[in-house]
Amino acid sequence: MDEITARTDFIRDIIREDLNSNKHSKKVHTRFPPEPNGYLHIGHAKAICLNFGLAAEFEGKCNLRFDDTNPTKEEVEYVESIKKDIRWLGFDWAVMNIMPPTILISCMILQWP
Repeated sequence: MDEITARTDFIRDIIREDLNSNKHSKKVHTRFPPEPNGYLHIGHAKAICLNFGLAAEFEGKCNLRFDDTNPTKEEVEYVESIKKDIRWLGFDWAVMNIMPPTILISCMILQWP
């Protein structure tokens, strides 16, 4: 994107400053951390577009990270719904992980993809 048509706002300004100063090795890496305990709402859609969109705009990556403290009470249906909604909005993720690591083990037992 050339300078004339480049979008500008405080978030993009900070990213550009960081990229120009090599603060983070000239990489943009964002994340979208939904809790898989329900369906997404309009606020989630805005966060998805911001995080995935900034990563795409600055040729970076965005991680999909499911956050939860008790995955045994969550439904795989919500995980699949979140993934489907993100793809419907036109995005994909660099890495899908589940934090903290103890939940990864629980999720593997639940066979979460």
